[in-house]
Amino acid sequence: MPHFEIQYSRNLDARTDIAALCRVITDELVDCGLFPLGGIRVRAIACDTFVVADGDRRNAYLDMVLRIGAGRGPQDKKTAGDAIFSAVCNHLGALFEDPHFALSFEVREIDPQLSWKRNSIHARLQQSPGK
Repeated sequence: MPHFEIQYSRNLDARTDIAALCRVITDELVDCGLFPLGGIRVRAIACDTFVVADGDRRNAYLDMVLRIGAGRGPQDKKTAGDAIFSAVCNHLGALFEDPHFALSFEVREIDPQLSWKRNSIHARLQQSPGK
């Protein structure tokens, strides 16, 4: 963990670089120091079918959810969330100049008794950092 999911309206593809946004988010997740590198996942899913607010086709949205494992304190989660949201807002700055854009972000903690994982990436990273 963490898994960062972005769902966005397809009409943003022509207005911003979603792959670059994924890199910005990954960098913030690494920089906050709360998450092991081998567990970080950032993915974006474009939605072709959507209606935002009044249905104006210029309306666009980007919804972000960070799912994390249990064990981090409320202040650590808030600090990380603030840093990520700020970095995303900076990256998407021009979109806020348009009255047709909505951004949302939520952090969700996963119940450890209802989460199963198996990952061979951690061991590889511990043996050869940066590879």
